[in-house]
Formats: sequence, structure tokens, C-alpha cells
Amino acid sequence: MRVTEPEDKDLPLKEDIRLLGRLLGDTVREQEGTDTFELIERIRRSSIAFRRDHDTAARAELEGIFDQLTSDETMLVVRAFNYFSHLANIAEDLHRIRRLRTHQISGSVPREGSLPHALDRVASADIGLVALVRFFDDALIVPVLTAHPTEVQRKSVLDTERRIAGLLEQRDRTQFTPEERAAHEEAVRRHVLALWQTRMLRRQRLAVIDEVANGLAFYDHTFLRELPLLYASLEDELARRGVAEGTHELPSFLRMGSWIGGDRDGNPFVTAEALRRALRMQSARIFTWYLEQLHELGADIPGATTVIDVSPELIALAERSPDVHPQRADEPYRRALTGLYARIAATARELDHIEAMRHAVGEAAPYASVADFAADLDTIHRSLCANNSALLARGRLRHLRRAVSVFGFHLAAVDLRQNSEVHERVVSELCAAARPDVAYLALDEGARVALLLAELSTARPLASPYVAYSDETRSELEICRAAAEMRRRYGDACIVNYVISKTNDVSDVLEVALLLREAGLLRPHEERLDLNIVPLFETIADLRDAGRVMDRLLSLPGYARLLQSRDATQEVMLGYSDSNKDGGFLTSGWELFKAEQALVEVFARHGIRLRLFHGRGGSVGRGGGPTYQAVLAQPAGAVQGQIRVTEQGEVIAAKYGNPAIGRRNLETLVAATLEATLLPERGDAPRGAFVDAMDALSGHAFRAYRKLVYETPGFERYFWESTVISEIAELNIGSRPASRKKSTSIDDLRAIPWVFSWAQCRLMLPGWYGFGTAVDTWLAENPGGMELLRQMYRAWPFFATLLSNMDMVLAKTDLAIASRYAELVGDESLRERIFPRLCAEHRATVHNLLAITGSRHLLQANPLLARSIRNRFPYLDPLNHIQVELLRRYRSGDHEDRTKRGIHLTINGIAAGLRNSG
Repeated sequence: MRVTEPEDKDLPLKEDIRLLGRLLGDTVREQEGTDTFELIERIRRSSIAFRRDHDTAARAELEGIFDQLTSDETMLVVRAFNYFSHLANIAEDLHRIRRLRTHQISGSVPREGSLPHALDRVASADIGLVALVRFFDDALIVPVLTAHPTEVQRKSVLDTERRIAGLLEQRDRTQFTPEERAAHEEAVRRHVLALWQTRMLRRQRLAVIDEVANGLAFYDHTFLRELPLLYASLEDELARRGVAEGTHELPSFLRMGSWIGGDRDGNPFVTAEALRRALRMQSARIFTWYLEQLHELGADIPGATTVIDVSPELIALAERSPDVHPQRADEPYRRALTGLYARIAATARELDHIEAMRHAVGEAAPYASVADFAADLDTIHRSLCANNSALLARGRLRHLRRAVSVFGFHLAAVDLRQNSEVHERVVSELCAAARPDVAYLALDEGARVALLLAELSTARPLASPYVAYSDETRSELEICRAAAEMRRRYGDACIVNYVISKTNDVSDVLEVALLLREAGLLRPHEERLDLNIVPLFETIADLRDAGRVMDRLLSLPGYARLLQSRDATQEVMLGYSDSNKDGGFLTSGWELFKAEQALVEVFARHGIRLRLFHGRGGSVGRGGGPTYQAVLAQPAGAVQGQIRVTEQGEVIAAKYGNPAIGRRNLETLVAATLEATLLPERGDAPRGAFVDAMDALSGHAFRAYRKLVYETPGFERYFWESTVISEIAELNIGSRPASRKKSTSIDDLRAIPWVFSWAQCRLMLPGWYGFGTAVDTWLAENPGGMELLRQMYRAWPFFATLLSNMDMVLAKTDLAIASRYAELVGDESLRERIFPRLCAEHRATVHNLLAITGSRHLLQANPLLARSIRNRFPYLDPLNHIQVELLRRYRSGDHEDRTKRGIHLTINGIAAGLRNSG
């Protein structure tokens, strides 16, 4: 008899989890002994009882077990639960792919977040074909990979997990014979054993170049393959719908970006040389891939002239090839391709000093530009299409041509980023040397703007080769010169954006313009600017001032003329992380929304196109949450066919580690951008009553949050003692320091480790604190106001998305576990003043959330995540309990290497289990 439909859907997932759990258990028993296996099982059972019932006896049993564990036993227990968390993630990813395929195979209605669904919505809204074609012509969508202090996964671990995932996927889609099934399970068992024997931790802190290498791994497995496939699928879908002919090729609007190697804000290890090496590594990776594809194409397209016709262009291309082998004399396609291979090999040798694995058949001139390479591939494409071989052109050649258009010779555009305070000091030093009468730092904003505009009106450089500048100034000038050098080397697309952290006013933008002029990246007499200068507004105050600052900037005639060389487009970045740390979850979300509204109005008035760059993290406390809903919740006019979004921390591995899920996430970003641009009714201005209520709620939440975090005596100490922040700062996690300055101040702490630390102790404070008080206070002022809040939830995508994200983070919160971390605070009176306050706010927040949404329990509207938590958290919780014990030992003076490694391992496992903690 069939089980009920919901159970039936999840049965394969349960089987995969049972299989992986059994194989891991068998591995532990075989490698470490039965006693260790039984110890792990005992901890698991007690942890489940503690989670399910807040069982005090289970808590006492856990504490007793952990008190008696030796260092060696602790390491084994940590590794076991850590790896189970990783294996459960693999099973969940596979099940997500399984469900997507089931929907597609059964011919179900396209699912929300897919491109067919978005195109259906556009069609039903009577959006004309002209508008749809114009969208793709003008669109620019860029996920930007970043490296941060919370990046904890090793590449070797990820590689082994990919192999396990591949085997499970094969098992899911193949009908095995008994012998094949046994061999297959043995292969999975072999890789689980390899995983168990793999060192999870790095022995040294990551260098910037290590982070570059980690990022590149996702190109090998996901982006290089899936991006061209996504384009091809979209083109074919549009052709089926009659939007374009089958031969129509979309512009390459979806591209990749990176901060790794260019983000200097607070990271002294990102230098001009690091930037050069990052781009060299990226370029070497794409050249290696091109060479592999060209080699394979030779087998795909034999094409002898004795049986087919070819174009004169193709014959000429073949004649230029160094391939003179008589065996291929009548195979012009193969000769042409060996010529392309020889030229790409020569280009890689010239640009990156790398040699092709397979030697070219002869010497050839390197390509002067990626456009020349693309033109040669187009020649092959046109010849095939003109001679009844278009089907051959739709295979590997189609995907290679798209890849060349998307990735060029640089792979991904690297952003430059630096803090405005650094630019201010550099410009001050340059002025002091060139114009001793000017004390730049003493000038007010108006005087600074006037001075900078005067400097920008001339091509005369301000820096002199005969002045001994400070290390900081020399470094900043060298970065800009290196950027100009890399653009000449790899093409203009390799570096196109310069992001300014902590933008406060117009002078912050003009200072960067001046530094770009010093490197020839701004040419005043031509009124040409080579890079987008991107102000980043981060704090609550800066978000509130963003509209005014951009209005003043766009009002400057000289700057407005420079923007004409950037397609009359100005990019603005909004910081979700620092605004949250500054003002709390609710206020951050609301001020971001209002800042976007203000920017839309200002840009429309000036006739300049606005492109927003969303600095979202993985966790809700840093702007995370489902991408589709987040994009559609933007105010009207905020998504004008162009958007950039950061992908950070563990989210990169979670979203792009599996190729199929990676493609789905890319598709969702495109679909959301399409809908938000062409179906603006979703972002219509909210009703006045909604705005008034949000203003009031935000004000109450802001005061509650600031009162706790910045005004409560001892809170800073409570944070440092009740979380792993001290250990994150000490251990080898990422190349970037956890704080901008050498202090314990929350103001100086980076937003990423701030959020990450609260996630590790399972309190998740940045994702919800202040909401409960805000609603209680507002309802006291507005009796009967609950119905208005419910209307806001039903009718306003922004508010609904805000509450949905909070629902998710509250479901991952565990006050029982958080209470164990609170016990690490040495001052009992401080602990008793703060932790009960956190619990009370949590209760109020959950109560008010459920009252507004009408739900009986958390995640009622998100059964998939509820299932995920049920499956994974019983194996995640023990890592928290062990982490508490290890922190206690470490802070009591046990600084053994195994203790430190144990802490680091628990950080790794908890981050992997939560999946969006950074």
C-alpha cells in the first residue's frame, strides 16, 4: 500500500540519510572501535531528548559525558557529528534536485522562481514582445563571490563530498543489477572512509590567494558548465514561445563578479600584487577550460570536405592554422580548431606563463583580444549553420561561444573596494606634498568638493615620483595602477567597479575619482571614466542620507558628464550587514527599503539609470533569505533590469557546490529580476497606513536594539564571553581580521563575525531582536492595530518577506542551547541581567509573529525547511554542547592544539549544519 503523498515525497530523502548515517557509523566503528561508536550514539540520544523536551536529566547527562571526555574522544565525537551534518546536506541537496526533476518530468505547472514561470507571468500580464526583448538587451545580472572571516570549508572536503553526491545521484537515476548495487555502495562507503580520514581544518590561516583558489573551484564544477546551459535553455524557451527565432542569441547579461583579491577594506593582505595574482589565476583557469573544450570540439566536428560543404571564411581560417598534417587535409573544421587551440595556448603562455597540457600542433600568434577569439568561433558557427550542420553548432560549440562571451580572458570581474577613511588620508597626503598650503582634513565638505572638482578638471597628476609617501598612500596608488595594467592585459571587463565602503558624502566619491585619474582610469579632457565608482551606504544614518548624497553628486555637471561614458548609469551599493549591526533587523530592513525609494526618485529626476548592488550575506541578520522573494519585495523602480548581489561565506558552497542547484539559483536570480522589472505592480508604493506603521515599528525596534547592544552596561563583555567571537578572531578562518581595529568594541567588529558568532551559539540575535518589543509597544499605542499588521502581511511583499525571513531564523534559534553558552559568562549578575532579557524578547517576538501571520507554529508556511531542521538538528545540537565544553576548557587555560582544533571543528560543523550562518 502506498504511503500518503507527503511521506512518499520524502521517503527517498530519509533513505539517503539512513544510508549515509549507516555508512558513517560503520566507518566510525571500524576505524575507531565499538566503544567510540556507542559513545556517539549515547550523546545523540541525550541530545535529542534535550532538544525535544528541554529535558533537565538529559542536560545533566550530556554535561557529565562531556566532563569526562578525553581530548582524543572529544575530537572523534566532534568529527563524527560534523561529518554527519555535511552528509545530511548532501542528501538534502539531492532531494531538492529529485523534486525539481519530478516536477519537470510530470509536466507540472512551472514552479515559482523558474524562468518558465516568470515568462508565463509576463505573458499573462500582456507585456509585449518588444518590452521582453528590450529587457534582455539592457539587463545586467551579476552574482559577486566574496571571501570572509567565516569561510570554514576546505576544498579537499568539498571535493570528496561532491564525489559522494555524484554517486548518490547516479544511484537515484540508475536501475542497478545486484552486483552493480553492491559495487556502488562500496564506492560510497570508500568515499565516506576517505572523508573520515581527511583533515577538516587548515593548518594555517588562509592567504588571499588560497581564497582565490577556493572560489575558482566553483567555476570548475558549476559556473563554467551551468551558465552556458542556462543561456541555451532560456534561448530555446523563448524560441518555443515565439519571442525570438531559433537562431536568436541573447546578449550575455548574466555574468560573474568577485571581491576575492580586490577587497582591501580592513584586509592589509590585499595588495597590488595580490590583485595581479588573483586575475592571473582566474585567467589561467579559463584558458585551461578553453583548451579542453577546443580539444573536445575536434572530435565533435570532423566535417570532411568530401561529404560536406564549408564556407570560404572557414577555409581561410583553416588555412591560417599551423596544422599541416596530411591526415586532416580534407577536414577544415579540425584544422581550424587546432589553429584556435594553438592561438589560445600561445595567449595563455603570453598572459599567464602557463603551458597547455596538450602541446599545440605548431606555433601560432596569440590573440590580441577575446573579441578575436570569439570571431573565429563565430566563423565556425556560421559555416556549420550555412551548410546544413546547425545541429552540430548547438552542442559544445554553442556553449563555448557563450562562455567566451561571458568569461572572456578574465573569468570574473574583480571589484576593487576600500574604506573612505583610507581614501581621505591618501588624498590629504597627496595634497600636502603638492600644495602645502592646503590642509585637506581640516576642510569642510563644501571646500573639499570644490578642491577635488578643480583637480579633476585637469589631467595634471597630483602624485609625484620624487616624493616619499607613506606605505598606505603608495599601496593605494599602486592598486589603481595595477588595475589599469590588468585591464590592458586581460581586457576592460576584468575590473569595472570600485566600491567605497563607509560612504558619507560626495567627497568620498570624488576622492576615488581623483585616485583613478592618477592611474589614467579617468581622463578629464576626454570626459571619460573607465570604472564605475560605487558608493556603499552601510549604517542607518548613511542609508537615511543616501538620497541627499546622490542628489548632490548627480547635480555636479562635471560628474554627470563622466557618467555619460558609463552609459548614463550609476551603481549604488547598500549594506545589509552593517546596517543590521548598527540598528537591528527591523530598522535595517525598513531603512534599506526607504533608501531605495529615495534613490529611485533622485535618479529619475536626474535622468540617470540606477543599478543597485545588494550587499547581502547568508544569514537573515545580514540580508539573507530566499533570493526570489527578496528581489520581488524591492520597491517599484528599484530593479531596472540590472542588479548585483554578493554571495558570501558558507552560502557559496550551499548554493553553488552542487551544479544542478547552482544552476537553479542562477535561474531564480534571473527570473526574479525579470519579474521585478516587467511586473512592477508587485513593488507598488505601500499604503500610507502601512508606511506609518512601519515607521513606528522601526523606531520602537531601533530603540530596543540599541538599548540592549550599545547602552546596556557590560553587554560587550557578555557578547565576547557567551559566543565564539574570541576564538574566531584567533583561529585560522579566512584571511581578513575579524575586527577593523585592535579592540573588542562592537563598533569596530565586522558585521560578518558579529552575525556568525550569534548563529554559532544558536541565539541568532541579529535576525529578530527588537521585533517583539516593537509590536507590543505599537499595539499599546494603537489598540486594535493587529488587523492592520495582518493586512500588511497579506498585501505587502516587503513586510511578508521580512516576516518570512524572521520565521526562518527563529526556527533555527534554540534558547536551551543558548542558555549553555550564557553560562560561559563569568559575571553571574551580568548573565542574569541579560540572558532572561533575551529570552523575554524572543517569546514576545515569536508570539507576535504567529499572531500576525496566523500560524500555529513556526515554519507552518515553510514545510521544506521544517523537514530539514527535523532531519539535521539532532545531529547538529551535540556540536553545540561540545563547543561549550571546549570553550570552557580553552578559556580555563587548556590551550592544547587538540582543544583549539576541536573548537574550530565545531565551528565548521555548526556552520555547515545551519547553512546560512555567515
